[in-house]
Amino acid sequence: MSEVCVSIDIDAAPEEVWDLIMDPNRFDQWVTIHRRLGDVSDIPLKDGSTMDQTLCLRGVNFKVHWRVVELDPPHRVVFEGRGPARSRAVIREELAAVDGGTRFSYTNEFHPPGGPLGTVASRVVIGGVPRREANASLERLKRLIER
Repeated sequence: MSEVCVSIDIDAAPEEVWDLIMDPNRFDQWVTIHRRLGDVSDIPLKDGSTMDQTLCLRGVNFKVHWRVVELDPPHRVVFEGRGPARSRAVIREELAAVDGGTRFSYTNEFHPPGGPLGTVASRVVIGGVPRREANASLERLKRLIER
């Protein structure tokens, strides 16, 4: 398993940030690796919602089927995803009110196929790209909301 944890402070109320991050039709505005949205069961997303998403890392597109498994608006959402070759991911997005704004914290746990050997191979092939992309996505989100 590999894990990426990043956070950013945004000059907006948690409810405003929540409304944007829970709208899959807006992922293309801030998620840097997002390429296409497929089937979505509910907009805005709610507990148990599912969606299909095409993402891209290092020039390779791949599809992930996501399910909302935990929801506490406007504070926390947890997604579980299934990707190619039985890969899995868990994303946690948490919002906390700070100094009149919001601290947005993002955690992505990625479980590549192939057990421990797959984890080592994934780190060699992907390297620091997920952390860079996560930080870039949060910066985009901040600019989008604060403009």
